[in-house]
Amino acid sequence: MPSSPETTISVTRTRTPQRRPEDASLSFGKVFTDHMFLMEYEEGRGWHSPRVVPYGPLTLDPATSVLHYGQAVFDGLKAFRGADGQVRLFRAQRHAERLNRSCAALCIPEMDAGLIRRSFEAIVAADHDWVPRSPGTSLYIRPTVVATEVMLGVHPAHRYTYFVICSPVGSYYKEGVKPVRILATDKYVRAVQGGLGEAKTAANYAASLSAQRDAERQGYTQVLWLDAIERRWIDEVGTMNIMLRIGDEVITPPLGGTILDGVTRNSALTLMRDWGLTVSERRISIEEVMRAGQDGSLREMWGTGTAAVVSPVGELGYKDQRIVIGGGQTGELTQRLYDAITAIQYSRAEDPHGWTSAVEAPVTA
Repeated sequence: MPSSPETTISVTRTRTPQRRPEDASLSFGKVFTDHMFLMEYEEGRGWHSPRVVPYGPLTLDPATSVLHYGQAVFDGLKAFRGADGQVRLFRAQRHAERLNRSCAALCIPEMDAGLIRRSFEAIVAADHDWVPRSPGTSLYIRPTVVATEVMLGVHPAHRYTYFVICSPVGSYYKEGVKPVRILATDKYVRAVQGGLGEAKTAANYAASLSAQRDAERQGYTQVLWLDAIERRWIDEVGTMNIMLRIGDEVITPPLGGTILDGVTRNSALTLMRDWGLTVSERRISIEEVMRAGQDGSLREMWGTGTAAVVSPVGELGYKDQRIVIGGGQTGELTQRLYDAITAIQYSRAEDPHGWTSAVEAPVTA
């Protein structure tokens, strides 16, 4: 049974706080805050003992099931310090719900979504001072669930640990939004319907490493994944959802079991529909994209994700072909989306959909 959202979250503060790094020195995922959130699951007892404790290592037996059978899921969201000094989470409820969907895909017991959201709030409150203040910076929040039963045997585990860690991160684009070069591959595949493509699980990222390495060796930044059956329908780009603007139509592949239901993807689609644009969630082949690139109707292409928000694509390679998109520059709509989403995140603009939620600093004696 999921734990009740009214469950008390205990807080044990560190006695040895770290010196926080300067905002200008921040990169991504290199430095971690003073505290972590922990909670365990036992069959027959459910999820229990939610708590914030000092950051530290997890102790795992060599026979811990996650090390052998890969029952591990995670998510990622951010907290932002606005111009008013208030710290806010961006779309915390949707991230909590997505984490549960990933759990279900890997036979991991689901948690109460309200408690997941409270875990985000509790860890950010504990490390409130770690949320950086400079423009473009944020606190990245990584909730994770791993199977912790000590056993060798292929079946869902009976014990799990849920933990949340945080990392202050710098601006993804230190010198402004810059287009990237991507390579479409029909050699490697990322996911197939009926598999784990729509879950945010460690296995999906491990499966992407060979293709990413090969793309980088050819001078590209990311891989454009094609479907696993016909190897012609566009799927995702790297670890992001993909969007294109052909003529006056914005196109993104539909959610169908092989791609992640991206929170930034949803945010971008919502805003573009608010703006009255023609937006289609439909299949699009690599052949259609290359033709549009060659005849000039492919006006813009970009990825969406938590880390970068929006990542413009300036060049696309496929087999022996190469197309430059929008003169290799960031497109007008791409920049508008980036500006609009980040303005909401940093509270520089109205939040008409209620995507942000405040986290107050803890009261200290």
